[in-house]
Amino acid sequence: MPLYNYHCPDCDKDSEMLVGVSETPACPSCGSLRLEQLVSRIAPEGKLKAAAKVWRAQAAREGHASNFSAAERKR
Repeated sequence: MPLYNYHCPDCDKDSEMLVGVSETPACPSCGSLRLEQLVSRIAPEGKLKAAAKVWRAQAAREGHASNFSAAERKR
C-alpha cells in the first residue's frame, strides 16, 4: 500500500496514511471523508541509497529483472 499525505479542510490538520487503491481514507482527527491529497515529498538522499539496497534484494529474491545495471546488482 502506498503512503499518502492528506489535508483535512474540516479540522485543518495534515496526516500521512497507508491507503489501498480501493479505500476511501477518513481523517484520523475528525473522521471527515473530504480529505485533499497533498503532493508527497521524496525521500532524502541518504534514505534513497538504503531503499535502493532493499529494492535490489527484493528483486533478487523474487527473481525478476530489475532496472539496475550489472554493477549495481553486485552491491
